[in-house]
Amino acid sequence: MNERIRAREVRLIDENGEMVGVMAPTRALEIARERDLDLVEISPNAIPPVCKLMDYGRFKYEQAKKENEARKNQKTITLKEIRLSPRTDEHDVDVKTRKIQEFLAEGDRVRVSVKFRGAEMRHPDIGRKLLDGIAEVLKGTVVIERSPMMEGKMMSMIISRAPGWEPPKKQVPTPTPASKKHHNTTPAPISETATSPAPALVQESAEATVPPSE
Repeated sequence: MNERIRAREVRLIDENGEMVGVMAPTRALEIARERDLDLVEISPNAIPPVCKLMDYGRFKYEQAKKENEARKNQKTITLKEIRLSPRTDEHDVDVKTRKIQEFLAEGDRVRVSVKFRGAEMRHPDIGRKLLDGIAEVLKGTVVIERSPMMEGKMMSMIISRAPGWEPPKKQVPTPTPASKKHHNTTPAPISETATSPAPALVQESAEATVPPSE
C-alpha cells in the first residue's frame, strides 16, 4: 500500500472502478494524494500489478462491520443428546421425539441414545427397534448421519435436520370478537300504580268533647 508498492509500473483503477491506465507507482501515488486517498495493491500477481484508489481506513472499517454482522447471524450448531432406556414407555418416547424435533428446528444435531443396564445388555435388539421407530416417525425430517451403533452400554445414532425441511410454524390463535352486548336504552315504562305512597290518614274521634259540668 502507498510507498510500500515496489513494482516498476502498476495498472491503476480509480475509486469509482474506472480504469486510469498503466503508470509508475510514484505517479499513481501522486494521484492518490491529490484525491486524499490511498493507493492499494489489489492484484499483486497480475502483470503489471493492479492498484486501486480508496479510503483504506474506511474500507477496513466496513469490512470489519460486515464480518461482525456475519458472525452475529451465524448459527452455532451443537450436538444435543436425548437418552432413553429399553423400558421407556410409549408416552415418554413421544415426548422425547417432540423434543428431538425442537432441537432440529433450532438447527442442532441430535444424538439419540439408549442406555442398557444389567440384564438389558442381553437384548440390544430392543434398543435398535426403539431407535429405528424414532427414525421412522421423523422420516423426511431428518438425515441419519450415523446409524444405531453399540458403544459399551449405550446404543446411539446421530441425526440432523434434513435439507429443505422447515419446522411447522406455530399457529397463533385468532381472537374471536366478543359478542356485542345489546343494552336496552328505552326507559322502563312507569306503572300507573307505582306512585308515591299516599300519606297516612289520621282518624278523628267521632265523640264530641263535653265540657265538665259545674
